[in-house]
Amino acid sequence: MIKVSVTMRLTHTKNLFFLLCLFGSLISLTKSQWTFPDDFKFGVATSAYQIEGGWDADGKGVSTWDRLTHNTPEMIQDKSNGDIACDSYHKWERDVEMVKETGVDYYRFSLSWTRIFPQGYINLVNQPGVDYYNNLINKLIENGIEPVITLYHWDLPQMFSPLGSWTSPVMVDLFGNYARKAFQLFGDRVKTWITFNEPKIVCQDFHDFLGNVTSPYPKGTIEYLCTHNLLKAHAEAYHIYDKEFRPTQNGRISITLNFEWAEPASQKPEDIEAAEQRRQFEFGLYANPIINFDYPQIVKDRIAERSKKEGYPNSRLPQFTLAEKLKLKGTYDFLGLNHYSTWYVEAVPDQPIGTPSYPADMGTERFQDLAWEESGAEWNKVVPWGLRHILQWIKKTYRNPVVLITECGYPDRSGTVEDEPRINFFKKYLNATLQAIYEDGANVQAFMAWSLMDNFEWQQGYQIKFGLYSVDFNDPDRPRTAKKSVAYLRNVVETRSID
Repeated sequence: MIKVSVTMRLTHTKNLFFLLCLFGSLISLTKSQWTFPDDFKFGVATSAYQIEGGWDADGKGVSTWDRLTHNTPEMIQDKSNGDIACDSYHKWERDVEMVKETGVDYYRFSLSWTRIFPQGYINLVNQPGVDYYNNLINKLIENGIEPVITLYHWDLPQMFSPLGSWTSPVMVDLFGNYARKAFQLFGDRVKTWITFNEPKIVCQDFHDFLGNVTSPYPKGTIEYLCTHNLLKAHAEAYHIYDKEFRPTQNGRISITLNFEWAEPASQKPEDIEAAEQRRQFEFGLYANPIINFDYPQIVKDRIAERSKKEGYPNSRLPQFTLAEKLKLKGTYDFLGLNHYSTWYVEAVPDQPIGTPSYPADMGTERFQDLAWEESGAEWNKVVPWGLRHILQWIKKTYRNPVVLITECGYPDRSGTVEDEPRINFFKKYLNATLQAIYEDGANVQAFMAWSLMDNFEWQQGYQIKFGLYSVDFNDPDRPRTAKKSVAYLRNVVETRSID
């Protein structure tokens, strides 16, 4: 509540009347700022490889992450893997209880492609995998929780790696076939679908990191081929749902993009331009074709110019045909947003022409303020105004689409149940969300906390903990314990206010 202190002496009735009106306005403003809209929904999120375990249980096939962690464990900081993880494949009923305990509306989880189709191709269906997801979905609905399903959260069937993974155009149809079967199997109950989680990470970071790709393409090209095919695969899945399933299932489908806010390091024109350039390379590269017909112009121009100087006959960034542009445009019913941190961005001289690379194409440098609040991950500073700036920018740049914040969370390294820093993090970021809604008019309709429980955090293994629930990974039974943040989140949902 805003407290107003008045020290001036009121000598006239009209002054008293004015003050009372002003106080009433402040109370009204306070209520609207600190109360979530009636249609705003809360959720928690996970992903298959990070929590399920059962890596080869009941006929499941091998994914790229299975292969990576088994063959090159040194690629993971603690040399761990997701073979057991949180053992959610066997403890899914407890998972549903935990979601229920938080009081949220949504549970966002992903499908393991190879748990349903062990070889990746849809001709061989693994019924125990289908049963697992059916049981989970049905139990969620029984408890009044809406399932939100991500089709692809980074665990590609290993069978497709020798094909070139996402650098190969064959992935468009392979993904479309997979999506169609998922809609057939689960779409009668699932009303919110996400095609891909964070394509930037898939194409800029993990595509090469996974190390299982036999591809003739060099760095500086592979990222854009991956992006190009992944976006076309997203459009394929969207149209399959739109034409074949939406009329009877009445759901919605889109994509989730990650966005680390790029704030100009100064008010110099070159730094302001550099920050916008970085936003377009990191976010617009994926959002713009879906919303605005094509890749951002600054991205196309820079890559084309550098490609020409490097001796390429054409830009390293593939071009969409007119038919592909038309198929991509408008393939979103909402915009999924994952956000974790913020960076200052400054202009730097263009790197000399040499070996092509995505960073050289982007042509900026970034850094973080040492005074910003730290977390358990050095890259994840607590900067809530960065989230608000993102929501402002999306509203302005893309005509205020519906935004679902599909991931936002705080990592520590202890996993302690006394997680006051996590509670303070959620207070600040939920406050930034409310400011964006009420003061900026952003069309934000959901906030999903990452994550329901501590889990396998990719390259970091089990070293950092994002969970609302602690998991004892030293106990074969993988017991879960609620942290203080569970009670805090439940109170937010019940009161629809931060504090």
